[in-house]
Amino acid sequence: MTVGAIPQTSAGLGPLHVMELAGRKAAWAATRQAAIAGNIANANTPGYRARDIEAFALNGDKTQLQMVATRPDHLSLTTSQIRAGDIDQSSGWDMKHSDNNVSLDEQLMKADETARDHQLSLQVMGTFHRMLLTSVSFR
Repeated sequence: MTVGAIPQTSAGLGPLHVMELAGRKAAWAATRQAAIAGNIANANTPGYRARDIEAFALNGDKTQLQMVATRPDHLSLTTSQIRAGDIDQSSGWDMKHSDNNVSLDEQLMKADETARDHQLSLQVMGTFHRMLLTSVSFR
């Protein structure tokens, strides 16, 4: 089940696009963390179904950002060469004692990933803010 919605703005690619993007990612991470916390709190509730929110979307098709190769062998890997190992979901994450689909191992992994996403967004915002302050400084 998917819950929560992150407001999508139609802001152009102005000079503060990075701040706006990092702010949206931080808001998404906070909303996802709340959903994960609810899943963990209801891990022993019979019949409870785990909730999550939709993945964060950059709307990268509007930004037209592309990687640039500086040498012929630069960025020459194909997707098949950089595949990560697949996780077999059929075996499940752990033993469930109640009739629900909440796996504490899976939820804790999601919580850690989301916390790292949130921290990274805040660091990007802070770095960009310091850069802006430095650019308008009269020292």
